[in-house]
Amino acid sequence: MEYNDLIFKIPVESQTYAEDSAFIISQITAILDERKRVGDNKIILNTNLKLGLPLENINKIAGPMIEAWAGEVFSGIRDDMNNRYRLINVEAQERLGMSDIVLQFKKDGRVLTGNVDVKATANDIPNSGKGPNITSFSRIRTAYVTDPDFMFIILSIKHKVYSERNKNTNLVDGIMEIVDYNAYDLKFISDADINYNPALGTGQIQIKDIHYVTYQYRTTWEMCQLLDQKYLHSTRRTFDDFYREAKKNKWIKN
Repeated sequence: MEYNDLIFKIPVESQTYAEDSAFIISQITAILDERKRVGDNKIILNTNLKLGLPLENINKIAGPMIEAWAGEVFSGIRDDMNNRYRLINVEAQERLGMSDIVLQFKKDGRVLTGNVDVKATANDIPNSGKGPNITSFSRIRTAYVTDPDFMFIILSIKHKVYSERNKNTNLVDGIMEIVDYNAYDLKFISDADINYNPALGTGQIQIKDIHYVTYQYRTTWEMCQLLDQKYLHSTRRTFDDFYREAKKNKWIKN
């Protein structure tokens, strides 16, 4: 048996999917633009240190800090029932969840859901943002079959870290300042920008460089086929491995 012999369940997304995806991404970007404009783009770490912070190590905690900041930003917007972004629900996900934050927006009488994965990158580290693991191969492949309109948004947030003496305490505070951000729909990231890393379970989908991404519009079924080929082209994966995952996760009918 070969790949082409399999009878796949073919997901078909809504006709408005691309438009809905663009809407959610534009709303996310607009929210962050406003936070930056009003100066609410810093995380301040109050310390009892007098001589400064080990800046070379602070980036190790940047990920969860920036994820928490993003969650608070979106939650603050949601709490305004009449917010102009039409954001109606924000749900922080568990640590090993599919995404970090689930956002829901109202548009034309419908509720649109974006599953947001927050990726923090450092402005002063040359290779930061290159080859990050995004999500599990089997998990995202299954999500697209289960819900053809499943929207997985990668929110890349670039930050810089520096120290600043607190005038009130005369101690040194650490500042994480958000300096740039971009949001992408995983389904529309180009073939050339997506890699497959066979490590960790069924493998991880990676983005070559999260700061420089090219869009390539495709259907949900085309995305599933792309994921399959990335998996099968790995020297550490076989067709039997794929068939086992396909049967287990009900991607096929035979």
